[in-house]
Amino acid sequence: MRRIPRKVEIEDAAGNVTRYVKHENGEGYASPQASVHREARLEPGAYVEAGAQVAALARVGRYGWVDVDAVVGPRAHVGSGAHVGVRGRIGAGARIGAHARLGSDVRVEPGAVVLPDEVVPDGAHVAPDRRRKVDVAA
Repeated sequence: MRRIPRKVEIEDAAGNVTRYVKHENGEGYASPQASVHREARLEPGAYVEAGAQVAALARVGRYGWVDVDAVVGPRAHVGSGAHVGVRGRIGAGARIGAHARLGSDVRVEPGAVVLPDEVVPDGAHVAPDRRRKVDVAA
């Protein structure tokens, strides 16, 4: 059985050290200055930076990255290898595809979908695609 360290420290090229603590649900890591709900799931290799918030039942996939001051809403899913940029806002139930890259200050509305490998520029707004909505006849 492999052992996952409880805490890790990463040093950047300038010598700044950032500390992370393993989240209790999954094997991902969060900054002690982040707010990650205990019912959120951080998959192995996922990181949540200082000031970020991850809500209940949200999931950050393997090697996903939630940057500084970003917010991931309830039941939202950030795919494997995806990056939510600085101050990004991911609405409730939104889906960010694998390896997608969201710039800083991107807002993804509740229920919206960002496709895998999609690059969303800084400050963009992603609304739900109404054509994808399935209407159920009563």
